[in-house]
Amino acid sequence: MSSRVARLAVAPAVLLLLAACGTNKTEAGGGNAASCDTSKGNLVVGVVAPLTGSVSAVGLGIQNATALAVDEANSKCAVKGYKLVMVGEDDQATPQVGAHAASKLAADDTVIGVVGTYNSSVAQAVQPILAAKKIPQVSPANTNPSLTVGDNTAAPKRQFDSYFRVCATDNFQGPYAADYLVAKAGKKKIAIVTDGKTYGKGLAEEFTKRATKDGATIVDTEQVGEKDSDFSGVLAKVKRAKPDAIYYGGEYPVAGPLSKQAQDLGLTVALMGGDGIFDKKFVDLGGKEGDLATSVGAPTDQLQSAQDFVKAYTAKAYKDPYAAYGAFAYDAANAIIASTAKTLGDNGTWAASMRGALVKNIGSYTASGATGPVGFDQYGDSTNKVLTVYQVSGGDWKAAQTGTATS
Repeated sequence: MSSRVARLAVAPAVLLLLAACGTNKTEAGGGNAASCDTSKGNLVVGVVAPLTGSVSAVGLGIQNATALAVDEANSKCAVKGYKLVMVGEDDQATPQVGAHAASKLAADDTVIGVVGTYNSSVAQAVQPILAAKKIPQVSPANTNPSLTVGDNTAAPKRQFDSYFRVCATDNFQGPYAADYLVAKAGKKKIAIVTDGKTYGKGLAEEFTKRATKDGATIVDTEQVGEKDSDFSGVLAKVKRAKPDAIYYGGEYPVAGPLSKQAQDLGLTVALMGGDGIFDKKFVDLGGKEGDLATSVGAPTDQLQSAQDFVKAYTAKAYKDPYAAYGAFAYDAANAIIASTAKTLGDNGTWAASMRGALVKNIGSYTASGATGPVGFDQYGDSTNKVLTVYQVSGGDWKAAQTGTATS
């Protein structure tokens, strides 16, 4: 806790967002060109993401971008004989809720794949449920390395053949952040604060290993709760350690107020975090000028490969922005859709028994996506290791450095 689609003259696409009675489900499936044969019925591209709650800004961007990919595919009759439908399930950024969402999708034989999750801790609950039905899962945002290679990265072992991701992992993101903060920004005394969750703890560990190798000293290590709001006790201890920077492993709902309260206590050093804090809401919640974040990929609005995605997303007039992971979700959905088309061919009829072949086709999938080259290694990890450091400037995030990371 990242476009291969040719833009043709597309018939007007209508996005239908229907709140299903008594569920957290959202459905979308417009955009079918009038000439498309959809006589074989519907196929479902599922989404499991936080659609409500404190990090819903990210989850809604993931859902909308997936809906966009579905609409565009329908407008081109991408999967012969079928209409694609996006079904979104709200995981509320909670593993137990995510498991329930995954179970609902797994019970549907028309589900061809799932885009999600956002949180690595939720992925841990979702992975085995989808894998049991051989349903491919392509995450736009999970960054904890253990999801693909296990806990021992020195002896990697693939955990689930059906799981893939289109973003770089924390064993790249943590070192990239450390190299910037220590080697480039010259910060040598660093305090570490995490929320203790899978994503935050793992990212901070990867950061710490590289930071110490780069010559920094970790002067204090603290943990806060993801629902805490008063950090005075923790920050008093951090202040006594006299750091020249704070590294936070967690997400923006805590990171923003943590930064503000640190400044209010006279601890005016920069706070840095990972992709979990890279959202405008971090600034809205108290993130200050000079704070830093890493995020996967290059800035979407500056990528030439993302321009068609940005224009198409903007044209849909979604209520919510595509946020940090919209372009990645778009690429993830297109990997599922294109691989389904390949699996079925021109005359195939879908059956759940085809999921094994679909998983293999996703594994060999390559394309030029909105986020750049899209492809997967033998563990299901993205072959794209581009990362960016952002800095708060003028009340918003501005790119400070983009490059290809090494672990």
